[in-house]
This record gives sequence, C-alpha cells and structure tokens, in this order.
Amino acid sequence: MPAPADPLVRELDLNDAEIAAAVHQAGRRAYAVEAGIIGFDGIPALRESLQDMRARPLRWLGAITDDGRVAAFVAWQTRAGTGPQVTWIDRVCVDPAFFRRGLATRLLRHLLTEVLDGGEVRVGTGAANRPATALYSGLGFHRTADSEPEPGFRMANFVLRLGTGRPTDG
Repeated sequence: MPAPADPLVRELDLNDAEIAAAVHQAGRRAYAVEAGIIGFDGIPALRESLQDMRARPLRWLGAITDDGRVAAFVAWQTRAGTGPQVTWIDRVCVDPAFFRRGLATRLLRHLLTEVLDGGEVRVGTGAANRPATALYSGLGFHRTADSEPEPGFRMANFVLRLGTGRPTDG
C-alpha cells in the first residue's frame, strides 16, 4: 500500500460550514489531548462553540489531506498600529490521528515565511506542554516571562521577531 500523500497547506475559509465544522472538531480533539498533558481542562478553545469560533477575527491556514480531511491548522490575528506589526498566534492544532508527522512545524514555517511579512509574532501554550514548547523553541521563538491566567495554570509565552530570527530547517 502506498504511503499517504503529504497534506496540502492552504488558507481555510470558515465561511464554508463544512470546513468550519471540520476545524472545530479537529481542534476539540487536539485540545482534549493538550488538556490531559497540562492537567488543565479550562482551555478556552476546548469549550468554544462552532459559532463563537467562526465569529473570531482570525485567519486560518490548514493542512488538508487528499480526501479533504483537516489534519492540522493554525489561526492568527495581525494588528498593525503606530508601532511594529504584531501577530498573535491564537491556536495551533493537529488532529490526534495525524500526530508526529511534522504538520505543526510545516504550518508554522509556512505562516512565518510565506504569509507574514515582518514584525513580531507571539504565541502561548501551557507551560507543561513540552511538545509545544519544544516546537516554538525549535522554530526560533524566544521564551519570555510565563504568566498565570488562571490560579494554578502556568502559560509559557514566546516571541519571534521576523527579520532577526527566521525559522530554521533543523
């Protein structure tokens, strides 16, 4: 049997009800795994309705399989003002059926090198989520001060300044 094809990276349109539902379900599965890793089930996206997710002012990039499944996605928002452009990565999710295939790395590299055009990129994850903290560090993000958005829940925060530290291939 041939190896499965490499998922195609493309921008996602959450105005498409089928795509939005697939993203929502993949995200819920991914966040359920993360909740187990970090020991915290209060992740906002885990409780978010499909309608609320679609209403967020985010852009979406996905890894789509040959048969149309959403294998992974990243969502972000960029704000430009009087200072430097800042992009906040809101979520990076890989459907558990597609873990350990490099999809999060591939999506983030694409976002950082092909979509964003400079400025600062920020992202946060549960501090106990070692796969995610290793992913961001490996892409050149620098860990800043941790925060505690909920009592007993520590967030690791990262920043990457595009133009001074592009993601690497290693």
